[in-house]
Amino acid sequence: MRIISGKYKGRRITAPKNLPVRPTTDMSKEALFNVLNNHYHFSEVKVLDLFSGTGNISYEFGSRGCESITSIDGDVGCINFIKKTAKEFDLNITAIKNDVFKFLEKHKATYDIIFADPPYGIEQKEFEKLIELVFEKELLSSDGMLVVEHSKRTKLNHMNHFSFEKNYGGSVFTFYEFEKTEDHSEEEENDN
Repeated sequence: MRIISGKYKGRRITAPKNLPVRPTTDMSKEALFNVLNNHYHFSEVKVLDLFSGTGNISYEFGSRGCESITSIDGDVGCINFIKKTAKEFDLNITAIKNDVFKFLEKHKATYDIIFADPPYGIEQKEFEKLIELVFEKELLSSDGMLVVEHSKRTKLNHMNHFSFEKNYGGSVFTFYEFEKTEDHSEEEENDN
């Protein structure tokens, strides 16, 4: 796993082999941040990273100057690894061991960017519940963006607040916002 931009660009992070994770590929990560870069100044955003796994996405936000990152994962090994790595790189990441759905039910703060990368094997209705909870619980700021990473087999473009989606290899990023932004038709043309 490699940090692709920002202060720690090019730095490699080696996660323990025994973590139950499927990190976002560098190609997909680069594409994701190219989209987000057009919408946000990272030094000004508050980020929530759900199903954070190795912390791959959290480190990328931190490297790009994001000062407020909360990482949630249900696996204690993942959370310990994120805490250790965040300390090593001096990144302001709060790592919390919790079931993502329970966290969303009870949490009160709002975020500018919420990124969720659930296990690809979870059921369609769980993906849908995740999206619904974020909006029902008002966890997204008014100009915020929810990004859900999922496999091509899972279809999420029928959900409320759908904005656009981008495909990279076997992965899809689906973006949700409070209001549809201008024309994203160019962005919707898949790169692959």
